[in-house]
Amino acid sequence: MAGHILTGFGFGPIQAGLFAKEAFESGNFARIVVAEIDSNLVDAVRANNGCYHVNVAGRHGIETLQIERVQLLNPTVDGDKQVLLEALACSTEMTTSLPSVNFYECGGADSVASMIGAGLKNSSAAATIVYTAENNNRAAEILAKAVTEKTGGPPGSNVQFLNTVIGKMSRVVNDPDEIAELGLRTIAPGIERAFLVEQFNRILVTRSTIAGFRPGIEVFIEKDDLLAFEEAKLYGHNAVHSLLGFLGAVAGCAKMTELKQKPALMRTGREAFLVECGGALVKKYRDLGDQLFTDAGFNEYAEDLLERITNPFLADTVARATRDTVRKLGMDDRIFGTMQLALEYGIEPTNMSVGAAAGLAVLLEDPEQNRMPADLRLGDWRGLDKDSVHRLLDWLWKGRTCRFAPELAGLVLDGKDRLKESVS
Repeated sequence: MAGHILTGFGFGPIQAGLFAKEAFESGNFARIVVAEIDSNLVDAVRANNGCYHVNVAGRHGIETLQIERVQLLNPTVDGDKQVLLEALACSTEMTTSLPSVNFYECGGADSVASMIGAGLKNSSAAATIVYTAENNNRAAEILAKAVTEKTGGPPGSNVQFLNTVIGKMSRVVNDPDEIAELGLRTIAPGIERAFLVEQFNRILVTRSTIAGFRPGIEVFIEKDDLLAFEEAKLYGHNAVHSLLGFLGAVAGCAKMTELKQKPALMRTGREAFLVECGGALVKKYRDLGDQLFTDAGFNEYAEDLLERITNPFLADTVARATRDTVRKLGMDDRIFGTMQLALEYGIEPTNMSVGAAAGLAVLLEDPEQNRMPADLRLGDWRGLDKDSVHRLLDWLWKGRTCRFAPELAGLVLDGKDRLKESVS
C-alpha cells in the first residue's frame, strides 16, 4: 500500500540514509517530505528532481544508492512552510533527526514542536506516529511534552511518539579529496558533500500501540521497553566507540581504522567491551530473556561492533569519535557512567579507566575549544595527580558527586599509568 506520508525534520545522514531511504525503498509511501534550513542543500536536491545519493559502507566496499521522490522544504521560507504544514497535517509518520532535543523548541512559533503540533491539530490522517532520533532515551517524552504545551492539550489516542535506538554510524564527508579517495557520490550536483552511512540496519523502536495502525517503514524492530537497549547502546556501543577514539587520539591516529594496527589499544577496547560493559549489562538485564543480554549474545554484539567501528570503508575519524569531549566525560555519560555501572555490579573497570585517562588527555589538549577555566589548563596529561584529577572531575560534573567518586578518581590515575605504557 502506497498510502503513507512521511514528514521529517533535519536532512542529515540519519534522515537521508535511514528514514527517507527506508520509506522510499518500502514502496509504502505516496509522499516523502523533509524540512531542512540549509537553503543550498534544499535547492540542490530540488534541482535534481527530488533525487539524492547516499553511500552505504559494508564490510567489503561501498554501495551508492539513489533515493528518489523526496521533497525538501525550507521552513524559514513562507511558501515552503505552508507546504510543510499541509504535509504534516496528512502525515502518518513523522521523524525528527536533529542535533539534540534542545532544538525541539528553538524558533518559537516556527519551532519543530510548534509545527508538529499544528500538523497534528489539523490532521486528516487516521493515525500518526512520530519517531525521535536525537540520541536521548527520553526524546519521545520530551517532544510530546513540548507539542502538548504548544497545542494546549495532549495529542489524541491516534498519535504516538516513539523513542529509537539507532546504532547506525554515519557522517557527512566534506573533504573533496576524501570523497574522491573513497569513490563517494555527492548528495546532489552542486553540493560538494556526501552522505556516508554504514550498512548496519538493526534499528530498535518503541512498539506502536495504536489500534489498527501498521507503520509504513516495516524494517524497524519494535520493543515494548527500550531502556535496556538504550543502556546497551550508551554503556556499550557509545562507551567503547569513545574509548577507542580517545585512545586513538593519544596514539596519534587520524582514522578509527588505524586502530587495527594498534593491538594493545584494540585489546583494551575489547576487554572493556566484553568484560566490563558486557559483564555489567548482562548481570543487570539477564532476566529480560533477550538474547543480547546473555554472555554469548553480548560477545557477538561486541565483536561485530568492534569490526564496524574500525571498518575502513566507513572511514570514521578519530576527531568525530572524540568531539564534544566535555559531554562524553560527563558523570553519567558513556565513559564514567559505564565505569559506575561496572562498579555497581562488582566489576573493576580497569580498561575503561584507560579510556577515561585518554579522555582527560584529549580534554587537556584543547582547553580553548573545551572552554576550560585557567586553573584547569594543566598541560601534559602525564602530570595528572590525585588533586588535579579530582578538580577536573568536579568541573566536568558541575559539582555533582556520586558514591563511586573516590574509586573513579583512583581508577583514572591507574588508567593514566597504563595509558603511558600503551602509547609509549
